[in-house]
Amino acid sequence: MLVDSHCHLDRLDLTPFHGDFSKALQAARTVGVEEFLCVAINADNQAAIVALAESNQDVYASAGIHPLYTKGQSVDVDYLCEQARHPKVIAIGETGLDYYYDKESAQLQKEMFVTHIQAARASKLPLIIHTRDAREDTLQLMREERAEEVGGVLHCFTESLEMAQAALDLGFYISFSGIVTFKNADALKAVAEQIPHDRILVETDSPYLTPAPHRGKPNSPRYVSDVARCLAALRGVEYEAFCRQTTLNYRTLFGRQTK
Repeated sequence: MLVDSHCHLDRLDLTPFHGDFSKALQAARTVGVEEFLCVAINADNQAAIVALAESNQDVYASAGIHPLYTKGQSVDVDYLCEQARHPKVIAIGETGLDYYYDKESAQLQKEMFVTHIQAARASKLPLIIHTRDAREDTLQLMREERAEEVGGVLHCFTESLEMAQAALDLGFYISFSGIVTFKNADALKAVAEQIPHDRILVETDSPYLTPAPHRGKPNSPRYVSDVARCLAALRGVEYEAFCRQTTLNYRTLFGRQTK
C-alpha cells in the first residue's frame, strides 16, 4: 500500500518501459503503488495531465503553475477554479517560491503564489507548495493569505526543521522525495526523523531526483518504494506500517476515500 503523492507522469522517460506508458504505471503497481498524483507545472501541460487522469482510474491531477514557469503565464483565480472543477483534479499547485534558480522573478512568483492560495481557498482544495531558498517569503504569504484554511503539503522538502514546524503549525504536511536517500542528505534525514507520523508523505517527483540505489537511471513512480524504505528505516518503523500511514495521510489530506 503506497501512493506517489507527487509525480510528473507526462514527463516520464519511457525508455526503460519500451516507450509504453502503461508499463511504467504497472511497474509501480507491482511494488504496491495504488495511486498517483500527477502534478501540473504550467497551463500548457494541464490538459495532458488531466487526460492521463481520465484514462487511468488510479491517476489524479492538480491545477497550477510552478514558480519557475510563471513568466508568460496569464493565469488568474478564475482559471484555476475552472480547472479545479474537474472531478479528478484534487489539488492546487504546484505553486510557491523558488529563489535558487530565479530570484529575479521573485515579485512575479509572489503574485502568482497569492493567486494560487486564493484559488485553493475558493475551490476548497489543498495546496501543493514548492519552496527553495525562500523560507521567509513562503511562510509570510501562507500566513497572510490564510493558507491554513485549506492546508496542503510542502513537497520535495529540503528545508530546515524550523520551517517544517512552521508549516506543520499551519496544518500542512511535509513530503520527502528521493533526495532523502542521498549520501550527503544527513541534515535532511535528521529533519525527516522529526516529522509527526500523521503528517508525512512520500513522493518521487519523477522524472527527477531518482533515489538511491538507482541514481543515474530515469526516475519513475516505482521508486517511491525506495523513498519509503529509507524513511521507515530512519524512523525505526516497519516498512509496511509506514506505507499504510503515509497512504492514510495522503487520503486524509486530499480527500480521497480509504480503500
